[in-house]
Amino acid sequence: MSRASIAERAPGQLQLVGVLDYATGPALREQGARLIAASGAAQLLVDCATVEKSSSVGLALLLAFLRDARAAGKTLAIGGLPADMREIAQVCGLLELLPLQDAAG
Repeated sequence: MSRASIAERAPGQLQLVGVLDYATGPALREQGARLIAASGAAQLLVDCATVEKSSSVGLALLLAFLRDARAAGKTLAIGGLPADMREIAQVCGLLELLPLQDAAG
């Protein structure tokens, strides 16, 4: 079974870890939404550097987290986007929509 998690490692800094796929997506979606809503920070960073592997589910999560942040009146940036997620985003035309913190991933 795939294992993944999202946690607030510091105020406004969310760490996404593990394998992002259909098995882990629903729980990550709920956890991320709760963390975003509960955070006292106006600016959030989702760090993806420790994502081991991702299907398109990972990008769907990031887009959902962006919507959650906007709905809460917060901004959200994405850091450490792994190569597999970057490739999927590029093929789908989503790179321009993702507020990437770093250019190299």
